[in-house]
Amino acid sequence: MGKFVNSVDEFFSFCKENEVQFVDFRFTVIKVAWHHLTYNYKAIDAQLLENGMPFDGSSIEAWQPINKSDMILKPDVESAFMDPFTADSTIIVFCDVYDIYKGQMYEKCPRSIAKKSLEYISEAGIADIAYFGPENEFFIFDDVVIKDEINESHYRVDSIEGEWNDDTSFADDYNTGHRPRTKGGYFPVMPTDTMVDLRAEMMQILEEVGLDVMLGHHEVAQAQGEIGIKFGTLVEAADNVQKYKYVVKMVAHLNGKTATFMPKPLFGDNGNGMHVHQSIWKDGKNLFYNEGEYANLSETAIHYIGGIFHHARAVAAFTNASTNSFKRLIPGFEAPSILTYSSQNRSASCRIPYGAGEMATRIEMRFPDSTACPYLAFTAMLLAGLDGIKHKMVPVGPMDEDLFELTLDEIREKGIPQMPHTLRGCLEALIRDNEFLTPVMTPEFIDTYQHYKFETQVWPDESRPTAFEFKSTYSC
Repeated sequence: MGKFVNSVDEFFSFCKENEVQFVDFRFTVIKVAWHHLTYNYKAIDAQLLENGMPFDGSSIEAWQPINKSDMILKPDVESAFMDPFTADSTIIVFCDVYDIYKGQMYEKCPRSIAKKSLEYISEAGIADIAYFGPENEFFIFDDVVIKDEINESHYRVDSIEGEWNDDTSFADDYNTGHRPRTKGGYFPVMPTDTMVDLRAEMMQILEEVGLDVMLGHHEVAQAQGEIGIKFGTLVEAADNVQKYKYVVKMVAHLNGKTATFMPKPLFGDNGNGMHVHQSIWKDGKNLFYNEGEYANLSETAIHYIGGIFHHARAVAAFTNASTNSFKRLIPGFEAPSILTYSSQNRSASCRIPYGAGEMATRIEMRFPDSTACPYLAFTAMLLAGLDGIKHKMVPVGPMDEDLFELTLDEIREKGIPQMPHTLRGCLEALIRDNEFLTPVMTPEFIDTYQHYKFETQVWPDESRPTAFEFKSTYSC
């Protein structure tokens, strides 16, 4: 579908054609959440779009101190699209954040960091473009209840597809008995797949907001789905993740449901990943392609994989950005934690898709998830991969066996490195191993990021007792 406008003049023409009443300026913060500021359309002119809009940066977590709080939102009009959900005609515009104190794009703005990575890849002379194709999985639940207090904590999610509802008597309906079962949700038809119409609505609206939608289907877990979106350049792909999550959540919400991209909301069933396809190109040539080699992979591609694996513990601080991420990265649930690569094999952390010629040869990193800020996750993988190319890093592999069947002892005997097991481990690795990021991410940002994640994720999680701990230790 692509862009709706290509210039400021086209922006105003597009707004006039669509009788726009409000302009919603949106930006992404470290946490991954979208924030927004809405202007009356009559208050918008070319000068405002050029100069940007002021806002309070001290009110955003892990950003500015209160004595240096003034910041500027810089609109990217080429990102504009109509909001399909507002009652009044509203156009959404992605923004970057500008630091008035340093006179530059803000070093803690994820989208600005992603743009800087594109400048770096070109300046480094390795490639002139990088393509990313994320696959974001999600759950749709009928209800969610959360309580987190000093003396009690619990959660409960519910779905009509959940096998825990086999003996439920529904007040307004009968119990059909048709359910996908644990790990049984891959590609069933109706009535077992209850989300066909919901996904179809999501797919239609995703097309309306400018995404090229390829397919939609039920995923392996109960109440889990996925919609396939065409790849894009790094910033474009990250923008599309933000659009995708917004549409999925809103369509679910307007249909009386609730959608989540949380990696592991169900114990004992598959979790949500964000598999990320990647390739880099120069002068119109795919640098990952070498016909006749293993899976048609070039030496450049092998070294790129080697770089991501070499820095995987630090990279995971960005690609798996929550404590919940590591409840997904355990054996047996199609969430690869073993750092090797393989053609077609979904049990490897890096899969090489089947049957790819030059145009489609790529790698697929399978460990990331949607708690990642896409701008930061894609940038971290790109920089690690480029470092691998620079230093000719060679990953373990290829390995075509079923890695899910290997025991921990066998993994160690074969010398296969593993993903870290906790967010704490990733953040501690990031403190030690971050030089590969510094061509794009500043030391101040990296320091802010790891402190923010410790304070908002690691320490709160580690200090809370869980129901399982009561179950296993209360009577000791």
